[in-house]
Amino acid sequence: VALEFNLVLARRQRLAGGDAQLPLDATFKNEDGQTVRLGDYFGTRPVVVAFVYYECPMLCNQILNGIVSGISVLDQTVGTDFDVVAISFDARETPVQAAAKKATYLDRYQRPGTERGWHFLTGDEATIRRVTDTAGFQFAWDAATQQFAHASGIIVTTPEGKLSRYLFGIEYPPRDLKFALMESSAGKIGSVVDQVLLYCYHYEPATGSYSLAAMNAVRMGGVVT
Repeated sequence: VALEFNLVLARRQRLAGGDAQLPLDATFKNEDGQTVRLGDYFGTRPVVVAFVYYECPMLCNQILNGIVSGISVLDQTVGTDFDVVAISFDARETPVQAAAKKATYLDRYQRPGTERGWHFLTGDEATIRRVTDTAGFQFAWDAATQQFAHASGIIVTTPEGKLSRYLFGIEYPPRDLKFALMESSAGKIGSVVDQVLLYCYHYEPATGSYSLAAMNAVRMGGVVT
């Protein structure tokens, strides 16, 4: 069963007056077993949000691997320029599993001192549904395979927790990640050169990626000339 992000709710909320807002008062357990509010991880910098479950045999690991592969080559650093928040949508999972998964990806990221920017959360079913429904993330238990069928992709949010950019699939090109973070931070991330490059690219909601904006590129070429 293939499930995708359902963007209808987010689109309706935009038409109602702004980007969809994650429920920052939702409470979870962090990897240390402490009760936290989702809003504890927002407020100062953009956030990459991934809905996964920690005992997933394949797809969720590919999503997390894709995040690490994409951000490892960026100049920006987790915990300084942006955060990563993974939320388990399996209400049976515990902080012990979350801690083990965090340790795995801290080791993969290989940037010491960034543990303050990685967050792996677990919660009850009602809270999970509240957050995933807001984000348009779909998942369902498949009794035949004893696994969850779920959408594949990540969300980049603003520091205030508004849904800014969706990147679909399991691989996230560094360019797309950088541009999404730049736009979600209102230009506070990225150099002048990065800002010029972003001007020449356009985010495509249907594909969750950035493509060359031909007219902007022509205009920029004219300025350079």
